Amino acid sequence: MRALIAACTLVFGLLAGANNAAATPGEVAVGSVLREATMRGLNGPDRKLSAFRGKPLIINVWASWCPPCIAEMGSLERLAWSELGLQLTVIGISTDDYPEAAKGFLRKSNATLNHYIDRQLELENMLGANRLPLTLLVDAQGRVLNKIVGAREWDSAQSQQLIRTTFRGALIPGKK
Repeated sequence: MRALIAACTLVFGLLAGANNAAATPGEVAVGSVLREATMRGLNGPDRKLSAFRGKPLIINVWASWCPPCIAEMGSLERLAWSELGLQLTVIGISTDDYPEAAKGFLRKSNATLNHYIDRQLELENMLGANRLPLTLLVDAQGRVLNKIVGAREWDSAQSQQLIRTTFRGALIPGKK
C-alpha cells in the first residue's frame, strides 16, 4: 500500500511540475503589475504598455494561424464597441513571427481595435502566452486580475458578467 501511495505522490508531483514548467520565462503572475514594454503597432502607432493605465484593460494574445483566435476576434470587436466595452480598453497582441501575416489578417477582418506585435517573445513571455488565445484582464493600475486561456464569445452575457465581476468597482454599476 505504501508503494502505491508513493507512486501516486510521484505521479502527482511530476504532473504539478509539468504545469509549473509550462510557465513562460519572466511571466507576470495574476495579482502582479505588468512591466513596462514598448509595443510595435500593427494597425496604428507604437505605444508603451503603461500608456493604457488609468482604465481597465483587456489584452487578447493571438496569432493569424490560430483558428480559435480568429473565431473569437469578432466578439472582442463587438465587446469593445458595446456599452460595457466603452468603459475599458481592448487591445490585441499578435505572436506571429512575421508582421505581414498579422497585418494581412487584420486587413481581412476589418479590425478596429489597436493591435500590436510581439518582439523577441518579450510580451509573449511576460503575459504567459504559452497557449493561444490568451486574454488578460488588467486593472487601471496595470495589475493582472485574471488570465483566460482559450476562445470565448466575449460579447456574451456570461463573459460580460465575468468582466463586471473581475473589474468590480471600476465600472459604472448598471451599465451593460
